[in-house]
Amino acid sequence: MKRLPILAAVIVALLHLATPAARAHPAAEEMAAAANKFLATLKPEQKAKAHYADLKAEARHLWHFIPTEMVTFGRKGLTLREMSAEQRTLTMTLLATGMSEAGYAKATGIMSLETVLKQFEKSPKVDRNPEVYFVSIYGQPSAKGTWAWRYEGHHLSLSFTIVNGELFATVPSFMGTNPGEVREGPKKGLRVLGKEEDLARELVKSLNPEQRAIAIYDKVAPKDVITGADRVAKALKPEGIAFAKLTAAQKDLLKRVVGEYAGRARADLAKLDIAKIEKAGWDSLHFAWAGGVEKGDGHYYRVQGAGFLLEYDNTQNDANHVHAVWRDLENDFGGDILKKHYDQAHPKKK
Repeated sequence: MKRLPILAAVIVALLHLATPAARAHPAAEEMAAAANKFLATLKPEQKAKAHYADLKAEARHLWHFIPTEMVTFGRKGLTLREMSAEQRTLTMTLLATGMSEAGYAKATGIMSLETVLKQFEKSPKVDRNPEVYFVSIYGQPSAKGTWAWRYEGHHLSLSFTIVNGELFATVPSFMGTNPGEVREGPKKGLRVLGKEEDLARELVKSLNPEQRAIAIYDKVAPKDVITGADRVAKALKPEGIAFAKLTAAQKDLLKRVVGEYAGRARADLAKLDIAKIEKAGWDSLHFAWAGGVEKGDGHYYRVQGAGFLLEYDNTQNDANHVHAVWRDLENDFGGDILKKHYDQAHPKKK
């Protein structure tokens, strides 16, 4: 009988050894594996451009969505054009680890529009090249580590921050299209960000006169998204119509608009963003519109809620040039989760 406690202890020890250590989030594992595989192929001069050892590097916050030649501070990272075929494939593999299937299709569709612009611009002022897109990695990629990466170029800026392999920020997330609708050539009819326009227009046109009077705050749309490429996104006013003032069908449409933006990221990460909205309550949302409501009219809309903001503008090039951005008012570039991480790692002395 005295052997039973010993046997029990052995069994517990064996079970402990057989139990795998807690795994990192699948997104963190896949991103880290893809990033490290990419970094391992780089020559020293390539790595000097693509990899910043310090997560706090200033370059991580220098983002924009305009063409390379117009970025005064110089876009950071290594371009596809500077890579071998293998490295380009690995870069796109890394991009795919952060995106949903639909989000990845939008990103590559935006890149493909550079060839459309190159074909139809009579006096191009910039280099319309689908290989002038940059990848940059900050910190040491690790499945359970804290690091970040970005993929960026004309009309596309996608930032991902991973903290302890379990917390994520997928913002700022900017997508744009020029043209918004391809009207000639082999890609005629292509609308890469068509759903973002159609869902919101369906919503605003479903509003009754009283609702429209609240939601449409200006007959003229602003010339661009109001937050632009600001380092810190701030809440905007006027706020438009409250979620609670919508019918059940209209509420569903607004949720679909939000889902279209959050759904750029892979499903498990998008669910985290939607969960934060649900925790705050959908009634915290407001929908605001400016400009005309018919297709072809210059227009702008935004959805703002507790902690997040999305903006859409289609006014340039005779309302055929789209800018659409998803911002986190507290956690762009992982600001909030990184602050908590550093506070825990280096608590202030009392």
